[in-house]
Amino acid sequence: MAPTPQTPPAGAHTLPHNPPRRRTRVLGALLAVTALGGTGWLAWHLTHPATSPGGPGLSSPSGAGGPSGRRGPPASTVGVATAGRASIPVTLEALGTVTPQASVKVRPQVSGVLEKVLFKEGQKVRAGELLATLDARPFELALQQASGQRQRDDAQLDSARVTLQRFKTLLAQDSIARQEVDTQAALVKQLEGTVAIDKANEGVARLNLSYTRITAPAGGRVGLRVVDVGNVVSSSDANGIALITQISPIDVVFAVPQDQAGALQQSAAAGTAMAVAALDRTRSATLDTGVFASLDNQVDTTTGTVKAKARFANAALALFPGQFVNVRLQLATIDNAVVVPVTALRHSNDGDYVYVLNAAERTVSLRTVQRGQATADSIQIAAGLKAGEQVITEGADRLKDGASVTLPGAAKPANGASAPRRHRRASQAEGA
Repeated sequence: MAPTPQTPPAGAHTLPHNPPRRRTRVLGALLAVTALGGTGWLAWHLTHPATSPGGPGLSSPSGAGGPSGRRGPPASTVGVATAGRASIPVTLEALGTVTPQASVKVRPQVSGVLEKVLFKEGQKVRAGELLATLDARPFELALQQASGQRQRDDAQLDSARVTLQRFKTLLAQDSIARQEVDTQAALVKQLEGTVAIDKANEGVARLNLSYTRITAPAGGRVGLRVVDVGNVVSSSDANGIALITQISPIDVVFAVPQDQAGALQQSAAAGTAMAVAALDRTRSATLDTGVFASLDNQVDTTTGTVKAKARFANAALALFPGQFVNVRLQLATIDNAVVVPVTALRHSNDGDYVYVLNAAERTVSLRTVQRGQATADSIQIAAGLKAGEQVITEGADRLKDGASVTLPGAAKPANGASAPRRHRRASQAEGA
């Protein structure tokens, strides 16, 4: 007889059929909580470094770092420079235009056919040097005509003067009427006026003949030739024959702020020679050096500046008329100023500051300073720093006030290493 299946009593709980799945979920939750706790401990450890007894941010050489055995952040290697004293020039920089002292467009004084051109393009000429000649034959003939007219009138004047003298003799003998004498005297005066006109005409003809020789009115450099031989030229030509510009010496015109115009005027009136340097477009090379020459007599109301002029010898011909250059005018010199490298000065919302090295503790201190004049590689510290103090020039981006630093070439103990060699030698001496 087969056994009868037993039915569980009413109200009894049925056991689950998947107990391994529940244990897996519990184990995963425990692992997640453990990982979260470890991450939080690591974050706290990194943001709260242990400090050594030597000061904030300094780690123990042995790596213990105190009772807890934790280390602070490693010291940063930095570059150091010593604040010194030097003379700082007070300069003014502006954009200037090279302007020749003289620029003359050579034009003929009379109209005529260009016969010869005696200059070369780009040639340097002296004042009075012959540049070109015109066909002089028409002017020679005009001079001969004026000279002949004067000679004819001179002969008539001489004849009238002899006749007048004869009439005066006859009048003294009461042999002629006074009216004839007066008439002859008037004729003499008329002929004298005619001769004077003839002399002036002769002088004009001689002057026009000299104008056929075209000379340089000023010394300088000749530009490109704009007319060829055989063309008819005149004084009304717009381009003329040549353009002469004086390039040595040469001037540079630039603008200065109206606030500094008074100081420049006083220095110029006192006879103080202010040095001026002309730099190229990139300010990397000095084209020439000169002196301050003059200042304009009024302020440009549209820009608030005053035009100034500097003069350069331009012996090397580095300055060219119409060229744009950067002008650096030295106004004064600050003697015995405290200077540091430009890389040592840093900026923040609270002002300028530097990191000063504490050599004994190998730490840095943030110090607010007042900057002054600057040069290409150094800057003046007007207040907040003394000469002889050491400042950080490299690696300051990683520093804070009181941070520890390592100087280039200093010994760096490794983690868990023993004391420096000199300490070991001292210990061995004591043991012996």
